[in-house]
Amino acid sequence: MTLSFEILDRLVAFETVSDRSNLALITYVEDFLRSRGFRVQRIADSEEDKAGLFAEIGPSVDGGLLLSAHSDVVPVAGQDWSVPPFKLTRQGDRLFGRGTTDMKGFLAEMLALADSVHTRDLKAPLKLLVSYDEEIGCVGISRMKDRLPPLLGRPRLAIVGEPTDMQVAIGHKGKRAYRANIRGEAGHSALAPNFVNALHVAVDFVGKLRDMQKAVRDAGARNAAYDVPYTTFHVGQLSGGTALNLVPETATLLYEFRHLVEDHPDDIEAQIRRVAEDVRAAFPDSAEISLQVLAGYPGLSVAATDPVVSLARSWCGGDTTHVAFGTEAGVLSGLGVPTVVCGPGSMVGQGHKPDEFISMQQLNACSVMLQNGARRALYRS
Repeated sequence: MTLSFEILDRLVAFETVSDRSNLALITYVEDFLRSRGFRVQRIADSEEDKAGLFAEIGPSVDGGLLLSAHSDVVPVAGQDWSVPPFKLTRQGDRLFGRGTTDMKGFLAEMLALADSVHTRDLKAPLKLLVSYDEEIGCVGISRMKDRLPPLLGRPRLAIVGEPTDMQVAIGHKGKRAYRANIRGEAGHSALAPNFVNALHVAVDFVGKLRDMQKAVRDAGARNAAYDVPYTTFHVGQLSGGTALNLVPETATLLYEFRHLVEDHPDDIEAQIRRVAEDVRAAFPDSAEISLQVLAGYPGLSVAATDPVVSLARSWCGGDTTHVAFGTEAGVLSGLGVPTVVCGPGSMVGQGHKPDEFISMQQLNACSVMLQNGARRALYRS
């Protein structure tokens, strides 16, 4: 049994679904790294019983390597698993368990690398970053980011190990998620035209979002590297009303947009707020629409010709790609850290699904990449 297998076995057993604390996992990682000489700093969340972690080893100089992973996983409720989701199960080349692909497999390889470098004479530092609440919109790293610049310094390269089939992802869209709280007037349905139906207001607002989507699709910025090559708008939930014979007084709408880096999210949000006001103004003054930002993260865009891309490719042997899902790489890039996304497994075939698994072949490929990076960026010749 390899060390990375043993570590992954421990990591999967921590039920770090985003609505639960991750402190037990953080304590395990903290103890693991401290025992190997890493300088470790826990970054506690001010609102929840959660924390992130930063650790480094080696000289305090520019350069070196930063590896980043999130500790949380998506829920298993309502999914039909054939194996225990929080117990690592091996079947042939596959290791099953929640988070094996997204992304405790990469975290296990991070820690295995930490074990292998701690006895070496390093010319540059290895830095490790573990976040939380990534799955609900990169909330954790957004709360951590103001404390990160003095810790991160200027690494030569940062790798966010989300599952990319060990290809080097150089782009993904940014995202903002919102709740629209809508108020109308309560009344008896027999007199419905005399009242403002909150669901009518909500549906008109949805129609305007669809108009925005059509306009962007037809004339907006495009990037052919993505399956959907333009900024997208999505309504995920609409609720309101209590009974058929009552005019709904309130409604709630959850929506998001995922934007190309060419489309500035503040401009899109401002347009949506103008649209919301136009919808509200079409109803009597008693109608209200308030928009609340729930979460968001920036996109990532790295030129294929950037030297950090060829560097990462030389370590993993993979090609470049763009991914449809969001990551924390945009946050790190926004802090001035050269960042790409590259990790084992596939989000399309494995992530967020029942019987989530990672293949030993992908973990081995990840290990090779990290060892290559250590040899070329960390060790003295």
